[in-house]
Amino acid sequence: MELLAHNFSSDFARSAHLARGAGDDGDSEALVAFRDPQQMSLLVRATAFVFADPRSRQLHELIERIAPSEATVLITGETGTGKELIARHVHGLSGRAEQTFVAINCGAFSETLVESELFGYEKGAFTGAQQGKPGWFETASGGTLFLDEIGDLPLAMQVKLLRVLQEREVVRLGARRAIPIDVRLIAATNVDLAEAVRAGRFREDLYYRLQVIGLPLRPLRERPGDIMPLTRHFMAIYAQRLHLGEVELDLDAQQALLAYPWPGNIRELENVIHRALLVCRSGVVRAEDLSLSGWHRAPAPASAPVPVPDAWAGGADIAYAAHGAAGQDDLLAAERFARAWQALLDSGEPVEFEAMQQELVRAAWERNERNQVRAAKHLNLSRNILRTFLKKAGAID
Repeated sequence: MELLAHNFSSDFARSAHLARGAGDDGDSEALVAFRDPQQMSLLVRATAFVFADPRSRQLHELIERIAPSEATVLITGETGTGKELIARHVHGLSGRAEQTFVAINCGAFSETLVESELFGYEKGAFTGAQQGKPGWFETASGGTLFLDEIGDLPLAMQVKLLRVLQEREVVRLGARRAIPIDVRLIAATNVDLAEAVRAGRFREDLYYRLQVIGLPLRPLRERPGDIMPLTRHFMAIYAQRLHLGEVELDLDAQQALLAYPWPGNIRELENVIHRALLVCRSGVVRAEDLSLSGWHRAPAPASAPVPVPDAWAGGADIAYAAHGAAGQDDLLAAERFARAWQALLDSGEPVEFEAMQQELVRAAWERNERNQVRAAKHLNLSRNILRTFLKKAGAID
C-alpha cells in the first residue's frame, strides 16, 4: 500500500501525519501514524491507526464532526489502541492545528511533582526552586493539552484540575495570582472511569466535566478490517528500515493475523511484524514467522505458588477467586469473594489491607503469565498502578 502524507500543520507534521492509500477494494484508507517512531520513547504506545474497518470509519466521521469544536474530549481504550494518535488527529483537524500540541502522561510523575509540572511554580516555592517555571497548561496555551492516563491522577490533583477547567486559569505553586489560559483539553485512559468513580478513586464531577465528548477506541480484535492495512503499513516501514526490498505475506500468515485476538492491540501487531521481517526467508513472511501460537497454548503452571497468609489457609474460595478453579461455576464471582473475605474476618486474625491488595495483584499477574498489560486489564487498573503494587510486593524491581 503506497502511503502519501498529508500534513495538517508544521507542529503536527513533526510528530504525526495523515496518509491515504488505495485499499484492495479501491476505497481510500485513512491512516494516522507517527512520522519517526524510532525517535520516540515507545513502550506500549501504538505508532499507527488506520480507519479501514466500518467501525473505525464511523469513529473517523465522529472525529471530523467534533474536532473543530472547543469541547473537552475523553478518549478511552485498551493499552496500545492508539489513543495519543487519535488525540493528535483531533488537534490536527481543529482550529488550533497551527498551535502547540503538548502530550503529558499523568502516571509518569510522582504525587509530589505532578502539581508543579501541570501548573508551574514560582521562585522559592520549594527547596531548589531557583526561578519560576510555567506548567504544562501555560506551555500549551493557545493549543491542545493531552493528558494521558488521567485515571492515575491523585484525588487531590483532580480537585485542582476541575477548578482549572471551570475557571480557565491556573495558579502556580507558591503564587497568589491566577494566570488565564486558553487550552483545549483532551484526556485519555485505559481504565473504566465510571467504575473508578463508583470505587471512589475518581471524582464524579471531573468525570462528567471531561466526558463532554467521548471517543471510545475499540480493541483491534473488534475491528478486524484494520488488521491487514496496518500490517501492510508496518511491513513497508520495517522492510525499508531493514533494507529488505519487497516482502510478501503468504495466505496462512494472513489467516493467522486475522484469527489472533491481539491483547496488546496495534503496538503488539507492530512488534510481531518487526520480528517476522527479521526472521523471514526469501522475502516471504509465513505463519511460523509470526510466533503467534503461544497465545493458544494452555497456561504454564507457576514456578512457585503465590504465598498466602496463614489466616487465609483453608479458604478454597480465595484460591478459586484468584485462579479460577473448576467445579464451582455455579457461584458468581461476587459471592466467592464475599465468602472468602467473610472467612478471613471470622478467623479473628489481624487483617493487613495493603498485603491483601498486593497478593491479589500478584495472583492476577501470575495468572496472566506475568504479562503486566493483561493483568492490569484483568483487574481494571492502569499499568502504572499495577507496577506500583508489584514493586511493593517485591515481585519486580
